[in-house]
Amino acid sequence: MKVLTEATLRATFKNKFPSQYYIDQDIIITPSAKQYLKEKKVELIIGKKEEEIKKNVYEPLKIPDERIIPKYKSFVGGAFEKKPEHMTQLYKNILVAKDHPRIILRGKLDSFQSQILELQVFAHQKKMDQLLNELNEILNFAREILKAEVLEETLKEFNLLGLSPEELRDQSHQPKKYFGIDHIFPSYEMGEMLIKLNTLRSSSREVEIAAIKAFKREYEVDRLDIIKALNRLSSVIYIMMCKFKAGLYQ
Repeated sequence: MKVLTEATLRATFKNKFPSQYYIDQDIIITPSAKQYLKEKKVELIIGKKEEEIKKNVYEPLKIPDERIIPKYKSFVGGAFEKKPEHMTQLYKNILVAKDHPRIILRGKLDSFQSQILELQVFAHQKKMDQLLNELNEILNFAREILKAEVLEETLKEFNLLGLSPEELRDQSHQPKKYFGIDHIFPSYEMGEMLIKLNTLRSSSREVEIAAIKAFKREYEVDRLDIIKALNRLSSVIYIMMCKFKAGLYQ
């Protein structure tokens, strides 16, 4: 199948533009090529008989039989020589709009990492080295999640703060058993550090919801490895809140 690209048109016209341009019906024209003709005010004529073509129309373009591979492809179909401003790469050379659910997920993960960094600065100022190091572990874990999503790789089995996913879930559900305190109900009275940790926990929930929206398929959900990791991410931050309240970071 033959493909007409913007690069081919540029090489053909060489800055001398006809008022009309003819191509056969079996030729695929890329979106960027159509846009190029529109910008140069060249009327595209597809599949008309040669006797109907005016004298100032270029001869039908001779395109090699081998398919021309465009630089970018749209996830929903189409091809581009240049990346449109409203689109970004989903993976490799595949483009999607910047409000695609997976791109929104990446933005949420990016914001989440920024919040961790802000909290690390605060922990450093308070000279809470253990909390600072644990936040760094969470930061690296968030980066691994993002990497696995972008590269479409399976997320490796993980432990956080020395705890397995099952242990994280259990400890976050039973703070009285593990830390000697009741569940934390957020209040301004609990202090700046706990409030900042709680904000981070809330953000992790937003990332998890964004992931479900990105990977939900009718009655199924793809990338359960990422969904599980994000679920445990909020658990580990809640555990850090419990440890702080129990005085384990002193």
